[in-house]
Amino acid sequence: MSRRLRLIQLLMAVAALYVLPACHAAHSRLRAGAQNPDQIFIALRAAAHKNDAGRALELAAQIPDYPVPSYLDYFTIKPRLFDASGRARLDAPDAPVLAFLKKYAGTAIADRMRNDYLLVLGARRAWRDFEAHYPQFALDDDPQVKCYALIPRAMRGEDIAQKAHALLRIAPKKYGEGCTDLVMTLAQQGQFAPEDVWPYLRFAYEMGEIAIGNRMAAALGAQQPDSEYLSLAASQPARLLERIQPDTHPSEAQLALLAVARLARTSPGEAAQAFSRIAPQLPPPLRAAGWGGIAWRAALEQMPDALGWYRLSKDAQLSNTALEWRIRTALLAGDWPMVRWAIESMPDSLRTQSAWVYWYGRALDAASDKERATQSFERIASDFDFYGQLATEALGRTVTLPARVSVTEDEIAPIRALPGFALAQRFYALNLYFEGHREWNWTLRGMNDRQLLAAAEYAKRIQLYHRAINTADRTRVQHDFSLRYLAPLRELTVRYARSTQLGLHWIYGLIRQESRFIMNARSSAGAGGLMQLMPATAQLVARKIGLGTLPSSTVDAADTNILLGTQYLAMMKAQFGGSEALASAAYNAGPARVRRWRAALARPVEGAIFTEAIPFSETRDYVKKVMANMMYYAALFEGRAGSLQNRLGTVAPDIH
Repeated sequence: MSRRLRLIQLLMAVAALYVLPACHAAHSRLRAGAQNPDQIFIALRAAAHKNDAGRALELAAQIPDYPVPSYLDYFTIKPRLFDASGRARLDAPDAPVLAFLKKYAGTAIADRMRNDYLLVLGARRAWRDFEAHYPQFALDDDPQVKCYALIPRAMRGEDIAQKAHALLRIAPKKYGEGCTDLVMTLAQQGQFAPEDVWPYLRFAYEMGEIAIGNRMAAALGAQQPDSEYLSLAASQPARLLERIQPDTHPSEAQLALLAVARLARTSPGEAAQAFSRIAPQLPPPLRAAGWGGIAWRAALEQMPDALGWYRLSKDAQLSNTALEWRIRTALLAGDWPMVRWAIESMPDSLRTQSAWVYWYGRALDAASDKERATQSFERIASDFDFYGQLATEALGRTVTLPARVSVTEDEIAPIRALPGFALAQRFYALNLYFEGHREWNWTLRGMNDRQLLAAAEYAKRIQLYHRAINTADRTRVQHDFSLRYLAPLRELTVRYARSTQLGLHWIYGLIRQESRFIMNARSSAGAGGLMQLMPATAQLVARKIGLGTLPSSTVDAADTNILLGTQYLAMMKAQFGGSEALASAAYNAGPARVRRWRAALARPVEGAIFTEAIPFSETRDYVKKVMANMMYYAALFEGRAGSLQNRLGTVAPDIH
């Protein structure tokens, strides 16, 4: 090789070491320059959400002086605590977390970091550190962390079985590793016997959380079934039911319930047929549990046999959802004694919820126990919600607005200066509503009613209508319902209320529930604008009213969105005989579903009962809130709310 060639190769090697990386860095800076810092920050947030630590560090390095340093730091540390599947890393670094908690002590994002760190400490079973940090977790709203918090107490010999049972009644999808570890620990400590574990495994299978159920199976000890049987129960339940002998071993009987639960998810009738063959071989509690699980799935499909199967579920340990549907099934049948029995059979955590307090009062009233019925209604009549309104009417009173409390400029001024509100506004400007809500709500902690009203008034003035409503909703004694039930864009909304002959109170009640007046609201399903119209629905309505096909960019604009939304609502009202409740349900779930729900009715029922028994939980909650909103808007606009029972009316079976 010549000397000249060797020199060229040497120069190329030097270039590779120095020049090319410099060019690459310059290219990266140029590429970064094409994005503004906010765009990079949003990308950083997405990387942190995916727990992509490398990408998060790369993005954070591009905006070192970003004006929200706490979140910049959080988004780079958090992905190092969890893997891509969201499981806590046992080798997660402690030093950056501890430094972060010290540096940003007292902030909302520090509390979020402590939540994350507690999950890591719990997964490590580092109980000394966990118990040092747990009392400082202000929100304490993570079920997994709550489960982890019980484990060291159990290990010290404290009897926490009842606390665990109360906690484990939450939906299995929220169990995570914390709650499955709690079950394992209680089994090891002798506080849970296999018969305590099996129901939670069954609840997981009922909800489709197979992996969680299978992890929990390890706590069954000698009753732990073969993995092949668990696999069959999950994927081929009918085949398993043909193979096992439920009367030969406790695990065989429990496996039968798992298989029946899985089969009922797709075919309650087939599950009932299969279960009827093996039910006589089971002890009464398991027999009742099997029928209860089948009845729940049948109730969701509005099968007439659901009530009879529920009658066979007495004394069964059922999931919270199955217990609630036992009441709804009895309501649809008009069986008030069963409604009463079903509510009395609930755990306290459910029985004290306003829905079941109201229906319990109705059951007592149906039994002519007027005194106790009145006591039940009185318990919730002061609640500003659907059931509070119904209870008020059941007591013979009318729904009215509480006295309005106004705040002064001197009370609003210090609120305006709170840094948490400024940070929330920054996030809202970036459409980062999760972070915005976290900062706003954290700032509200500890405020009295007058401070909350001042914060709500401030939010209204800066047109954060959703925060004005949310904040005013929090007051306990002093209230301003003109803030709870804001009515922006009044001239526009009045115009379309008149053109569609819809009640103004109804339109506002629906918008308040749909978007909380967030102008650019966008749902995970793709619905947009104030009235949350799906793109296909918006175009359908536009064509029906002669506008042709609209550019998608215009559909979410306030004027167009309210025009199309009110027109669609008017169409739903016409389809459902003028019923505001049914039209509201159709607006949310689609008219075909509402017609199907009506067709399944065996008899005419109160609108309140029909609403309570809507199979879709989202739609059920939606209709209740829209109808309750309407009442208060009517009181604000017209001076009187009218009757919620009358608005709900009676719903008859759809014979078409």
